[in-house]
Amino acid sequence: MTTLNLIVPCYNEEEVITETCSRLLALLDRLIGAGEVSDESRITFVDDGSRDRTWSIIETMHASDARCRGIKLSRNRGHQNALLAGLTVAEGDVLVSLDADLQDDIEAIPRMLEEYRKGAEIVFGVRHKRACDTFFKRFTAQSYYKTLKALGVEILPGHADFRLMSRKTLDALKDFQEVNLFLRGIIPLLGFRTAIVEYERAARFAGESKYPLAKMLAFAFDGITSFSAVPLQWSTRIGALLALGSLGFGAWAVYARLFTDLAVPGWASTVVPMYFLGGIQLLFLGVIGGYISKTYAETKHRPRFIVERTL
Repeated sequence: MTTLNLIVPCYNEEEVITETCSRLLALLDRLIGAGEVSDESRITFVDDGSRDRTWSIIETMHASDARCRGIKLSRNRGHQNALLAGLTVAEGDVLVSLDADLQDDIEAIPRMLEEYRKGAEIVFGVRHKRACDTFFKRFTAQSYYKTLKALGVEILPGHADFRLMSRKTLDALKDFQEVNLFLRGIIPLLGFRTAIVEYERAARFAGESKYPLAKMLAFAFDGITSFSAVPLQWSTRIGALLALGSLGFGAWAVYARLFTDLAVPGWASTVVPMYFLGGIQLLFLGVIGGYISKTYAETKHRPRFIVERTL
């Protein structure tokens, strides 16, 4: 019998975590009753340094049902690190990761298990409908996936972190020692046989999103700079084009001054190119700085998370 462990990262989820636990326990009961998973299956909540009552609720849930387990990180380390903590610390033959806000359809999990029994080692949950999202969020998400594809990053459009992984793939994941985590890009690099299960994303059950626009942009930048050097190549090419353009502009200015009466004294012809080139230089320095900061973080080899307590 397959032992299933549901990994649920949590950060300030006191408003929804009780309902999440209730629905997941009902799902486990159903799967165990049908003989699809072992009665040793469980749910593991990973508290990512929450500032509300999330951990105390996890303790209460564990006291009432031992199948509810908990991993408490010593401080907030971000969603990706919390998810990795659950994937590497929790036990089980098969682990399914999902968000605590109930936007991931838990009814897709039995279909994931079916694909696993057919031989898939990794099963990706892919959103085929995003009716609950705003137009802006749908547009930016689709644009982001297309951008990553164009930059050569191997990523599955519509897939976030709702996935099934076998013990074999989890052991392989432990060999990746990256500090700058972008699991959506790392998991496809593992290889192994994969499958896709489509589902419809629901609205958040309660509480507020933990990914406001600023965090979403930072996460997107991390994904690009962690898996693609194309922005650096673009910086070089655009810089070369601007240099050629500047030479052409200089040649035209000399020609206009010597052979025509088009030259008009003023500051525009000096100030505008200066500010334009200065802005481009600062932009590309920022891109280069992003890569350097990642290299700096990787070379220090600091722990990605510290577990304070487990239940």
